[in-house]
Amino acid sequence: MTVLRTPDERFENLPGFPFEPHYCDIRDPDLGPLRIHYVDEGPGHGPVVLCLHGEPTWSYLYRKMIPLFAAAGFRTLAPDLVGFGRSDKLSERGDYTYARHVQWMKDWLVAMGLCDVTLLGQDWGGLIGLRLVAEVPERFDRFSLSNTALPTGDIPANEAFQRWRRYSQEDADFDTGLIVNLFGRGKLTAGEIEAYRAPFPAEEYKAGARQFPLLVPTAPDDPAAAANRAAWKVLREWHKPALMCFSDDDPIMAGGEKVFLKRVPGTRNQPHATLRGRHFIQEEDGENWARAVIGWIRN
Repeated sequence: MTVLRTPDERFENLPGFPFEPHYCDIRDPDLGPLRIHYVDEGPGHGPVVLCLHGEPTWSYLYRKMIPLFAAAGFRTLAPDLVGFGRSDKLSERGDYTYARHVQWMKDWLVAMGLCDVTLLGQDWGGLIGLRLVAEVPERFDRFSLSNTALPTGDIPANEAFQRWRRYSQEDADFDTGLIVNLFGRGKLTAGEIEAYRAPFPAEEYKAGARQFPLLVPTAPDDPAAAANRAAWKVLREWHKPALMCFSDDDPIMAGGEKVFLKRVPGTRNQPHATLRGRHFIQEEDGENWARAVIGWIRN
């Protein structure tokens, strides 16, 4: 196993991303020390908004939302998952597991001393973030989700996800900038596309991104299925606020909010919103997600 670190010059002069990098070291009991990068904007003692990205993005995805939260007085944190962005990357795909991703982010959360957190989770940001909510609920005040799920493998994955999974394993290039653009409406600028390519200067840096689709539980006996079922037990008793802000045209997660509205008590009587866009909603309607969350927290 080799720990890779993307050269800093790959992240210079990215459009719309003026934020200073911050780093926190954690230690995996099997793999050793790992460095996690995060954006930290807004007043240091303000209420915490934690923005978790998914696959194959990084904290750059939240660049349009971070300034709105910071201006509203919230300390806004957007970490890069291990294997993504400016965080360390493992060269071996087998070193990435769902359980490890959860543990890495839990270790980061604890090391940062974060409490009274509002979680925003999209894509894998929800799959990991909801596990954090379930495992350390005392650190979270509320959560807002968009285009995500907490699968247990008891319901078959839809055809759109199966196509994406096959593509992620079979495509020779796995061009992360192109992927983000195509899963939206194809309106990213050339500079923005390059920003999504920036963390991955060579194929060996993409091990985590390649592995993520295989870690989604798609069968009842998946290694992560039992832990996700345990998390659902907590969420079924979650009475703190939970806000759904799914998009209206996501080819993979369309209608995914319904299971949370049905199962999570904290969703009742909340000002849920439907956003306009496809999977990476932060690109197409992120400002409205941010405004919905700001108003929700204040009220």
